[in-house]
Amino acid sequence: MNDEQLQRYARHVLLEGIGIEGQQRWLASHALVIGAGGLGSSALLSLAAAGVGRITVMDADTVDLSNLQRQVIHTTARVGQAKVESARCALQALNPGTDVVAVAQRADPLNLPARVAAADVVLDCSDNYATRQAVNAACVTAGKPLVWAAGVSWHAQASVWWPGRDGPCYACLFPPQAPVQDTPCSTLGVFAPLVGLVGMLQAGEALKGLAGLPTLAGRLWMWDAQQAQTDTVRVQRRHDCEVCSNEH
Repeated sequence: MNDEQLQRYARHVLLEGIGIEGQQRWLASHALVIGAGGLGSSALLSLAAAGVGRITVMDADTVDLSNLQRQVIHTTARVGQAKVESARCALQALNPGTDVVAVAQRADPLNLPARVAAADVVLDCSDNYATRQAVNAACVTAGKPLVWAAGVSWHAQASVWWPGRDGPCYACLFPPQAPVQDTPCSTLGVFAPLVGLVGMLQAGEALKGLAGLPTLAGRLWMWDAQQAQTDTVRVQRRHDCEVCSNEH
């Protein structure tokens, strides 16, 4: 680390459990973030501010005026611009030392394997069930940790799925063939701070995992923002899981 980096990241260097070694791990790390919307906005800003060396962000959408109530990485001036390019502009302004790779594509089973294999950690900030299943399958195959979250209306959930540590994957909790119906925020609405806080939680779990600290792996965190209530429950690996089990 050079003098400028020591000054920029001084508050993390001072932190027990991080120090210079942890900060150097982040500087050498590559995070793949799926989605530059409400969750992704806060997660991306937190990862870049913390000094993650390379961030790849995937999203096929453009910035819409209705996004700006919660997608804090974008601005009014960038309405109509590709979200990944808007995100890259914001991240490079925040931390020029972070290499930002913008991929204006929707994540799918064809393009995910190579992207996931190249990353050290994956953050699923997507907004639909099919993408979450595809991201989880790619992470299980590549053996990469996945930090997942979802939020709509007043409710959010988050967890860390870590293949190879005998813990569950996303499909253990939400089987791919389950009759799940997506509930978009365009229908139900979404409390802006809900996705902001949970996106930062995703970044925090990713950073802790990269630094070798305990994470939410094996636990499901749930938040009712309207009632100001949280809960955490254990999630068990399913030995007949269609994705991570040796029995499938």
